[in-house]
Amino acid sequence: MGGIGRAAGPPTRLSDSRATMVCLRMPETPIDAALKILGTRRLLLSIHDSSFPSRPEEEIGRGSPYALGGYDFLAFIRSLGFNGIQCGPQGRTTRGNASPYDSTAFSRNPLSLAFWNLPDGWQALVDRSALEQAVKSTTLAAADRSDHEQAYDTTARLLTLAHEAHADRPTDAFDAFRAANRQWLEPDAVYQALTGDHDSLDWTTWADSRGDRTLFCADGRSRTPAERRVAEIRRQYAVQIERYELAQFLVHEQHAQFQQAAHRIGVALLADLQVGLSSRDIWRLQPLFMPGYRLGAPPSRTNSEGQPWGYRVLDPAWYTEPTAVGSVVDYLRARSDKLMAEFDGVRIDHPQGLVCPWVYRDDDPDQFHAVQHGARLFSSPDLADHPGLRAYAIARPDQLARGAHTRHADGWVTSLDDDQVERYGTLLAVVVESARRFGRDARDVACETLSTQPYPLKRVMERFGLGRFRITQKMKVDVPDDPYRSDRASRSDWIMMGNHDTPSIWNVVDRWHAEDRTADPAAYLARRLVSADRVESFERTLRDDARQMVHALFADVLVSNAENAVVFFADLIGSRETYNRPGTVGSQNWSLRVPPSYRDDYARQAPALSALNIAYSASLALRSPLVRHPDAERLAYRLNNP
Repeated sequence: MGGIGRAAGPPTRLSDSRATMVCLRMPETPIDAALKILGTRRLLLSIHDSSFPSRPEEEIGRGSPYALGGYDFLAFIRSLGFNGIQCGPQGRTTRGNASPYDSTAFSRNPLSLAFWNLPDGWQALVDRSALEQAVKSTTLAAADRSDHEQAYDTTARLLTLAHEAHADRPTDAFDAFRAANRQWLEPDAVYQALTGDHDSLDWTTWADSRGDRTLFCADGRSRTPAERRVAEIRRQYAVQIERYELAQFLVHEQHAQFQQAAHRIGVALLADLQVGLSSRDIWRLQPLFMPGYRLGAPPSRTNSEGQPWGYRVLDPAWYTEPTAVGSVVDYLRARSDKLMAEFDGVRIDHPQGLVCPWVYRDDDPDQFHAVQHGARLFSSPDLADHPGLRAYAIARPDQLARGAHTRHADGWVTSLDDDQVERYGTLLAVVVESARRFGRDARDVACETLSTQPYPLKRVMERFGLGRFRITQKMKVDVPDDPYRSDRASRSDWIMMGNHDTPSIWNVVDRWHAEDRTADPAAYLARRLVSADRVESFERTLRDDARQMVHALFADVLVSNAENAVVFFADLIGSRETYNRPGTVGSQNWSLRVPPSYRDDYARQAPALSALNIAYSASLALRSPLVRHPDAERLAYRLNNP
């Protein structure tokens, strides 16, 4: 595989021999060869930062890719054949909300800081005894669960110690980082100081006698007083601000080192550009948001009630026109460029939010009523209940299928000319252009299009050659045009059995068997994976054995036309736990992680097909009648007889 070479992780930080890094040279494996035959360009493991395992000597309640345990896991997944990691959003979260999809757009999460593995020149910034005490005081309810609040508090204490000790360290790199990232770093750090000054994380509750609510949005006559106030805050809270900046410097350095180590063993990293913005970002970018409306998701197959997310809507009036903080395009370009500089591609969370947002009024006291009676921002030229959207309409009244479809249906808009498609695609074009500017292309941009793909989004994605998501645990095999069916996948698509918002595939298949709902998926998979003379017996096997069904589902992913295959980490390790239940709030969400015993567990479970045996599924895929390659059978035999 291209890009595979010698990979040494960061230098050992602990004297214990267990700290030896394991990112070693990895020659091409039979799995790599199988992926080439199957046409799978990328086999990605989807895992968020907090879900990485830690070594026992660095466990503080939350995982990090940059920890020693993160490097161990990187080498482990590469040995299984993965050549990419689909990361989650990596922004800063609050103590009370662990969701990465509510995190900051520019600042990284200091909870991912690995104090045992700091960058060159910054090692041992925190005294070893303090680190050992932090580990000793950590208590976890379960080995496969993180404790967000505990990790948050421990990280805050360790950051204070790190900042107190940093004065004797070289400052050139730190100073250069602050200068290069001042546009977002200064306001984010000032915001942190002001949350303490006002004793509130919510800037809308701050007393505004000194203009703190609009410090970085000031224009005209108010600009000079705002600049004086920022200078005052920087003096008054110099320690807190510098501590924030130091944390950002260190975690950005650690990410860069991790990316380099990943590249050396042939693993790409994909970012996640979430559709929502944190309070910190909204405070800085206030002029860019549309008044009176919020972003959500309409009723759909995924959620029949709709989802009133409450996210702010980027105002089309300022897409290209400048405000005191620049234009919407300026903001999105800066954000996309940062991601492309730090990753090898990007997943766009809910691309409808960039192309055809579903918006709802924020003055309706019943948010579910509001979202159910919302509208598409650019596809509502004459709706009586949304007269304010008329000015933003791109679709004309004669291009709407009023009688045949509800306004949130994919077919609400029936036709568009090329100029209209270009206008719908204004913001998505910014992301694609950023990818190209950094040496990527449209194949490195994943659009999380699920059960709904409104016609304008379909046309814009076709314009850029972007594929959609196919989540096969959701496919209705008796519906020929079901969007999740694997046999409908195109080359540019991204196919997976499940993701962070679905139940574990092991849980799903267990339920199929318990409810006697295996006949249809078994018949569908058998037709795709075995020759006609074996279909009947293979169907029986899948109906009788849930483990075989899971592996057939993954083999089906591999034989599809999609060049991008994704596995969620819980599905890999055989977990039946759920990572996130959309629409619910609780400590169980966002807390599932890889347990420290994963290597031994996998070695025991994979041969028994109780965890996802990549080689076994690949051998099934290679023997599919859909695969015609002279080396397929030989390689399938090799995978089954290592």
